[in-house]
Amino acid sequence: MRDFRFWGLLPAHVLMALTLIVPILIIVAVSFSTRGAYGGFEFTFTTDAYRQILFNEGWTGELEFNPQYLYIIGRTVLLACCTTFLCMALAFPIAYWITLQGHKARVILLFAVTLPFWVSMIVRVYAWLIILGNDGVIEKGLRLTGLVDDLPSLLFNNGAMLAGMVYSYIPLMILPVFASIEKLDPALIEASHDLHGSRWVTLRRIILPLCWPGLVAGAILVFVPCLGAVLEPVLLGGGKILMMGNLIQMQFGGARNWPFGASIAIVLMCLVMVFLLLNGLRATRKAMEEMA
Repeated sequence: MRDFRFWGLLPAHVLMALTLIVPILIIVAVSFSTRGAYGGFEFTFTTDAYRQILFNEGWTGELEFNPQYLYIIGRTVLLACCTTFLCMALAFPIAYWITLQGHKARVILLFAVTLPFWVSMIVRVYAWLIILGNDGVIEKGLRLTGLVDDLPSLLFNNGAMLAGMVYSYIPLMILPVFASIEKLDPALIEASHDLHGSRWVTLRRIILPLCWPGLVAGAILVFVPCLGAVLEPVLLGGGKILMMGNLIQMQFGGARNWPFGASIAIVLMCLVMVFLLLNGLRATRKAMEEMA
């Protein structure tokens, strides 16, 4: 049986090593390499790429603190957190409403939630250029109502990027939350009302704690891809507001500074691992408390 487990799982282990572990090791090796004279890299060990995240070299060779990349990392984390919380706030009532529908209506609504995934991400993000742009849908609607005569541009700022990210990733939040709410026993809600619990008390003490695993799963599915978002900064940010995803793309592309791009990618991966580790520790602590 032990031999069967080893040989039976060997193809999966080999596939995981070739498609996951080896590429990560290559990126780590490139991040500690030296930038080539004409781009690319040379396998000479150095930490210059990581030092570049925090420092610039002055005219006389001394290191000067440069926070511009920290701003980009902070902006990325902040927008990812805001996107996750907004998706939570919007997805929960939508998922709860879907669970209250009949079987046929529920199937149609779930299909509508997944329908955007049938369209290219570029098309979905580009649509927001038409919605938020000058003489776009929002500006025309406000002019028709007579509320405004001249509306400042809604594009090429953090708000436009946030709107595009929420729209792009909210289905990833709705689906796990729906699955969690669907398993909720209606008798618990009825018991809460029988004990004179208000709707707010029922939501806070019954529904949210039981649906929390679905919210956490949705938060992971939304937060992780938001950290590496590329299209939203390029299209809705106009390429002027950098996030870690398009900073990495820029270093591997036009800047041809592969070691620095690899170091930013490693930092991004570490942020994701810290987020997942904290969530795993929280889940482990909660499971131990329940067992005790």
